[in-house]
Amino acid sequence: MDRQTRHQLKQDEFRDTLEYFEDYFKKHYKEILNVTIIVVAVVGLTAGLKYYTSRQEAQANADLGAALGTFRAYVGQAAPGAEDAGTPSFTNAQDKYKKALEQFQAIVDKYKMLPRPKAVGIARFQAGVCQALLGNHAAAIQTLEQASQDRDREIASLSRFALAGELAKTGKLQDAAKLYTELADHPTLSVPKASALLALADAYRSSQPAQARRIYEQIGKEFASNTTISQSIKQQMAELAP
Repeated sequence: MDRQTRHQLKQDEFRDTLEYFEDYFKKHYKEILNVTIIVVAVVGLTAGLKYYTSRQEAQANADLGAALGTFRAYVGQAAPGAEDAGTPSFTNAQDKYKKALEQFQAIVDKYKMLPRPKAVGIARFQAGVCQALLGNHAAAIQTLEQASQDRDREIASLSRFALAGELAKTGKLQDAAKLYTELADHPTLSVPKASALLALADAYRSSQPAQARRIYEQIGKEFASNTTISQSIKQQMAELAP
């Protein structure tokens, strides 16, 4: 499997992750506190809190949906009939990500009262991704560090994965390797163990090919039953510098 194919696989995985979160944020927040009716005041307080939380969650979900629509908008002039009426489009990717960043950041700033909707955590992660795509790596690292502390395990894991990529990109390989290793030791739906280890090996490819080879060998042994991963590992090891 060549590098272009691997890159496409990563893009597909990232798109699948986004779709996972898009489906996730559509689900309303479920109250887990069931209080026996004792007095009318308590009943009124509980009902009011639930109503407020549901409204917050629904509005945040709508805001996030609009921001994700911008993030995934078409770039360039679409062919007639290729895009639905009203679908946003941009002349260049930079303008698109700038607009999406504004929308994601607005969500983070808007919903500060507890309990915060889950959409806020996703928006913060997406803001960091936009900053990275715009080349503002220092800001992306700061934002993704904040997102990695999210109470939702999947959001936190995905944020740490993106953060590790930014650290590696800016020359902080040791810090990136530590994050990738932790993610591999504690896999999640959004960042499976194989993904974390492959990213770790990729981070070492240029500067420490021998270390990358050892990691690829580890992945190959651990996921020997997975034909796709095994074939990919063989190809990547063949492309490594001696």
